[in-house]
Amino acid sequence: MAAVRPIGRMGVAEARSPARARPGWLMVALATVALLFLGLPVVAIVARTILSGALGEALSSPAVLDALVLSLVTTATSLLLTVVFGLPLAIVMARGRFRGSTLLESVVDLPIVLPPSVAGLALLLVFGRTGLLGEPLAAFGIHIPFTTFAVVLAQTFVSAPFFILSARTGIASVDRDVEDAARVDGAAEGQLLRQITLPLAGVALTAGLVMSWARALGEFGATIMFAGNVEGQTQTLPLLVYGEFTGGELDRSIAAAAILVLAAFGVLVAVRVLHWSRALELRGLG
Repeated sequence: MAAVRPIGRMGVAEARSPARARPGWLMVALATVALLFLGLPVVAIVARTILSGALGEALSSPAVLDALVLSLVTTATSLLLTVVFGLPLAIVMARGRFRGSTLLESVVDLPIVLPPSVAGLALLLVFGRTGLLGEPLAAFGIHIPFTTFAVVLAQTFVSAPFFILSARTGIASVDRDVEDAARVDGAAEGQLLRQITLPLAGVALTAGLVMSWARALGEFGATIMFAGNVEGQTQTLPLLVYGEFTGGELDRSIAAAAILVLAAFGVLVAVRVLHWSRALELRGLG
């Protein structure tokens, strides 16, 4: 009978943490190609803008500043609408058991796969002057298409599913035993949601918010069809980039695109850094 070797601390550590296999050279080469393909065009935009000195000029341009402010205001409003109406929907999808749940999920997924031009046309058919809701709203003096609110609706339509799906996944992953224990201790459903469910699903909620905001910031097709491209009113940064490009102002178009890239990249990096800091605090290392 073979002798059984006692497992010391090192043995336990080795048993619990097996050595990780390193990716082969082919995997690294393919990953490098993918990284270059995804990152090089973005780097080219920013580098050209900085080298040409067009970034400072763009930041001092009234049209660019108006488009930037409009983009920030409309995306913030869009995000607020997404949370107010999307979070309850995510909770229902995560916890509800009912017929037609598959159909409901498909409806929520649909704006993600729809071409932006189709999304804009669909919004016009609902909120346009002769649309399903356009005529009743017009009776009250409310006209939505080609207004700033139309920008918000277009952004919300295409970006809300990213938050809803991420929130649904995070809420569904919360341990029911923890919630049941809180109920036994006398927690009301609203208190349970605020103090237990949402904090435990916080990572997924944050990821969904970031992705939703980033999608809203880059929205173009639905916006230009449903809201138009009116400077100071509906012209967001993506529309300004397109307008400058079609107008033959290539450098100004690239500079505006660089601002868009830097704004989105800065937010994504900040969220990841803050999330990492929070993870260290939870482990007692921060």
